[in-house]
Amino acid sequence: MDLLSYQRTVFGFHGCDKRVADAVLTGKTKLSASENTYDWLARGFYFWEHGPMRALEWAIQQSKRKNSHIKEPAVIGAVIQLGTCFDLLDVKFTHELARHAATLEQAMAGQNMPLPRNQRVGIRDGDWLRRERDCFVLKYAIPEVEREWDCQFDSVRGVFQEGAPAFKGAGIKLKSHIQIAVRDPRAIIGYFLPDETLLLSPATAS
Repeated sequence: MDLLSYQRTVFGFHGCDKRVADAVLTGKTKLSASENTYDWLARGFYFWEHGPMRALEWAIQQSKRKNSHIKEPAVIGAVIQLGTCFDLLDVKFTHELARHAATLEQAMAGQNMPLPRNQRVGIRDGDWLRRERDCFVLKYAIPEVEREWDCQFDSVRGVFQEGAPAFKGAGIKLKSHIQIAVRDPRAIIGYFLPDETLLLSPATAS
C-alpha cells in the first residue's frame, strides 16, 4: 500500500451563502477553490474537518463584513477522501516543510528578497489571520515534495489553535480546529446538507 495514501474518508464542512449551498447540492454549480495569497494551507477547497458549527461561525462572521458575498450564512457538508495528503499533523510533513522553507529563504536572501510576513488583522487579532508567509512557503514546498517523492497531493491538512483562551489561563482556544484544503476536487466524493442539530450548541438545542 502507498504509505503516502491515507485511504481515509472524513467529513468536512464549508461555510458559504445559502444560495451557493443550494446550488452545489442540486448540482447547478461547484465550489470555487480559494487562491488567496494569505490562505492558511495555500490553494484549495477549504473545509473544517468534523466542524459544522465552526463553519457556520465563520460564515456568520463573514456576512457581517462590508460588501460580503455571504448574505444568508449556511453550511454545506462534504464527504472527503484525503488520499495522498500533505498532513501537517504528521512530523514527516512538517520536517519537509521546514527543510524547503529554509532552502527558499536562503534562495530569496541571495536575491535580497525577504519572505512575506504573516499579518494580524486589527489589534485584537492574535492568530495571524493573513498567513502570507505560510501560504508562500506551502506554494513552494508542496510542488518540490511532489517532485522529489513522485506523487501528487490530493489534500493538505493542518491543525490550528485559534481564538481566545477557553477559560482563564487556558492553553485551549475557543476556535481550535482541523482544516482541510482539497487540492484535487476528485477527492470530494459528494456533498450533503448537515442536520440542523449539528449547527446548534447543546445549550441552544435544549
